[in-house]
Amino acid sequence: MKIDNSVYFFFLFLVLGCLSCVSALAKDGVVANRRSLKFSLVDENLGSWQNELSEAAESPGPSSDGPPLVLAAKRTKRPDILDGFKRYRGGWDIVNRHYWASVGFTGAGGFIISVLWFVAFGMVLVVHHCCGWRINIKDEGSHRSQKMCLIILIVFTCAATVGCILLSVGQAEFHEEVLHTLHFVVNQSDYTVQTLRNVTEYLSLAKEINVAQVFLPSDIMDSIDKLNMDLNSAADTLTEKTSENSDKVKKVFSIVRSVLIAVAAVMLFLALIGLLLSILRHQHAIHIFIVSGWLLVAITFILCGAFVILNNAVSDTCLAMDEWVENPHAETALSNILPCVDQKTTNQTLSQSKTIVTDMVTVVNTFIYTYANTYPSHSDQNYYNQSGPLMPALCYPYDSQLRDIQCGDQQVSITNASLVWQNYTCEVSEFGLCTTPGRVKPDIYTQLVAAVNESYALQHYTPRLLSLQNCNFVRDTFQTITSSYCPPLEHYLKIVNAGLALISVGVLLCLVLWVLYANRPQREEAFAKLSLPVIGRSKKSSSNNHIHNRSSDVSTSNTSNGV
Repeated sequence: MKIDNSVYFFFLFLVLGCLSCVSALAKDGVVANRRSLKFSLVDENLGSWQNELSEAAESPGPSSDGPPLVLAAKRTKRPDILDGFKRYRGGWDIVNRHYWASVGFTGAGGFIISVLWFVAFGMVLVVHHCCGWRINIKDEGSHRSQKMCLIILIVFTCAATVGCILLSVGQAEFHEEVLHTLHFVVNQSDYTVQTLRNVTEYLSLAKEINVAQVFLPSDIMDSIDKLNMDLNSAADTLTEKTSENSDKVKKVFSIVRSVLIAVAAVMLFLALIGLLLSILRHQHAIHIFIVSGWLLVAITFILCGAFVILNNAVSDTCLAMDEWVENPHAETALSNILPCVDQKTTNQTLSQSKTIVTDMVTVVNTFIYTYANTYPSHSDQNYYNQSGPLMPALCYPYDSQLRDIQCGDQQVSITNASLVWQNYTCEVSEFGLCTTPGRVKPDIYTQLVAAVNESYALQHYTPRLLSLQNCNFVRDTFQTITSSYCPPLEHYLKIVNAGLALISVGVLLCLVLWVLYANRPQREEAFAKLSLPVIGRSKKSSSNNHIHNRSSDVSTSNTSNGV
């Protein structure tokens, strides 16, 4: 089964597949927003994100100065099959065939043992059946040898049984941990997609914002249209890629699970029934089990080698992610898959989002200064009997250089504007005039709140999107995987390997002992062999007695005649 690079490893490659499709679209400038979600559902983080707005513009991209950082350099120094078994020194790199050749070499032991076992035991079987060569336990100490053979056979059968139990438990826990890891990655992706959808929804609503027929500038609306198109494309691509890769991962590991369960069940059945048949001395039936076991042991050794490769690939990947977390902006093998956005792209995205927020504040303040806080004549079309204290203007969150600034004493911030302005709302008559003191009518107040809410949403979703530009999202995801998911995955893989090794060795030795123990002499044969010398000695004794009696008779007769 051929699987693309995004699913080489059940959780990392889904992360890479999902996020690489996002990063591939980042070259369009504003599209880089999609890579910037930090996975956090806690509102307390909004404060730190707010500070990030001013810092993100200075975040560097991958450093091109000096040699690139080699991930998992020490761990991946293995013989490279494709390079004359020289040491591979390229580090973790899933797109490098030499890396996979060096990882594949770690499982060579299992493959070599499988071939040697298949050939050697196959030749033994051929000699046994074609040449009639047999090994029997028959000597003066055969009874003791049979007992020892039976005890050793039971021990090896128990070892194979323990291996089957370890394999069953290990594969179940491993499969469950794979699904947990996959669920975490899919949640990361879903949360990213939901954030992108929310931003596009808020941007679309921003185009419809108007306060007393005061709208956003047309050039800003055009920018919103382009940004929405890019973000929607990113969300669709990310959703499609996540679903595709998730299905592939589940399918692959469901097949792996089924194979391991089948191996454990068949080997347990083979070991127990083989023991029973060898004890009952069913030679013809045991031969069938010996041939089946010969093939299954070879397959088990192959699986053992494959899981050694998987175990090393998992460990390499976890170590590579851990090292990348410490150096997210360094030039590494991950840089081509998940490149962090450079300063120019970050500034462009940040500038556009801040500009939209600033223009929406301008729309609100234009109404406040032009209509709400004035005293127009009764004949003016903007007259609705405004009265009472002047309404505070909305604070600009950024200065002319789009840097964060503090609100003045006579201004309200985006976070509390709706509550403050509620005190400046009047009641209106059926003619649309204020009947109580106030600066805004309820319908205009609703428009003002809508504009403030849009500004608030954009102001706080922008840092979430920017978190991917400085690699925060990927770094946090990898850090969670390496700390919470890698250790149990490696642990359960070792249990699976231990189970496969015990099954292979246990059943292998059982096969040899089945041949010996099934060919032991039966009790009737042993009794016949033991009784033949006894009968011979009995006949000889009778003959001697008969001769002795005849001699006695002759002596007696002679004595009588003499008398």
